[in-house]
Amino acid sequence: MISYWEVALRLGLAIVFGGAVGYERESQNLPAGFRTHILVCVGAVLIMMVSAYGFTGPLAAMVDPSRIAASVVTGIGFLGAGTILRQRGGIRGLTTAASIWAVSAIGLAVGIGFYFGAFLATLVVLISLLVLGRLDRVVLSSYRVKRLALRMFDRPGLLSEIAAIFNELKINIRKIEAERAAPSGKEGAAVDVEFMLVIPLDFDQNQLFQRLAFLEGIQQICWQGKEVPLGIYFKPPISV
Repeated sequence: MISYWEVALRLGLAIVFGGAVGYERESQNLPAGFRTHILVCVGAVLIMMVSAYGFTGPLAAMVDPSRIAASVVTGIGFLGAGTILRQRGGIRGLTTAASIWAVSAIGLAVGIGFYFGAFLATLVVLISLLVLGRLDRVVLSSYRVKRLALRMFDRPGLLSEIAAIFNELKINIRKIEAERAAPSGKEGAAVDVEFMLVIPLDFDQNQLFQRLAFLEGIQQICWQGKEVPLGIYFKPPISV
């Protein structure tokens, strides 16, 4: 049986570890912050202690603490899913969902008495959120975010062909928006699609324009708000 002081210690560590991660998320004005991470960590600690020490006598032999711990990891996924937001084709909150999942694992470690592992895990999570987050932004500075707008006929498979071109040219799509274009008098329904693209620094944009212009159904290409003359690109594209 675990002592009252040990229970208090483990719950206190849950507040410290979960609060440290939650404070960082709170400082970024994210949906799951200081209180949420503390509650997750404290709850995981308590569940782990109940599963490990809460059953005595013949009942203790029938309880598998690892099964209860596994149910915490599974159940926390529903809470993490609630922090993931879809906004205009983009997705936010994946890192916060991962931090909630990690905090639940830290709570389980504290609950079973694995303090050193919980401390190191908390340290790694904070380094990932604070230090590696800045490093990630520095790495992304070697890329350029550009806006590409296309007016095209609503032809089946056209978006897949455009995505294949992006993939071949090592272009990542950060965000995509689409809406029905105003009638132009031409046959077929036109669609305006706007992409926010992450372009490699040494990228040749003319190669992209040439390959897009060669696709059947592309009516207009606008790059950073300026229309691209399609006539000069109507020739077979260079293979990559």
